[in-house]
Amino acid sequence: MKIILSLLISIPLVCLAQDEESADTTPAAVCSSEQYRQFDFWIGDWDVSSNGAAAGTNSIHPVHNGCALQENWQGSGEGGISGSSFNIYDRANDKWHQTWVDSSGTLLELDGGYFDGKMVLSGERPSRDGSGTSLHRISWSPLENGSVRQLWEVSNNDGRSWSVLFDGLYEKKGKE
Repeated sequence: MKIILSLLISIPLVCLAQDEESADTTPAAVCSSEQYRQFDFWIGDWDVSSNGAAAGTNSIHPVHNGCALQENWQGSGEGGISGSSFNIYDRANDKWHQTWVDSSGTLLELDGGYFDGKMVLSGERPSRDGSGTSLHRISWSPLENGSVRQLWEVSNNDGRSWSVLFDGLYEKKGKE
């Protein structure tokens, strides 16, 4: 009886010791460096407008233990394009990367970083008219009032001149 009683008393102590030991040896989060937080200003649920008109809604949230941001876009109106992206800081090349796909079959891959108070990503893809490639550049700028400006530009002459594809204002949903 004394042996059974000793075992019953010692089991919780062993479990407690294991819990304390594992808590002491837990590794730091893999994606906890400041570079992984540079795009956090974009996190949230947003109403998006362009030139004063509703353009759509967007939801951006951390995924995969805070190592990436997932975007889910829904364009306004009937036939509004939906799309998603994954955004991650790639420590191997010290750059941010975005892979975007949408309901029109578009794939856009962008790379870049946080410069002068804004996230700027760019990449090439085939031109719509099949005449070569277009350079896409998208910047996200946090504004003092908590909103975000997204400016999407395209160049068909290797960056010598740019045309605006989208100039959007992101405002947090439910903001009064």
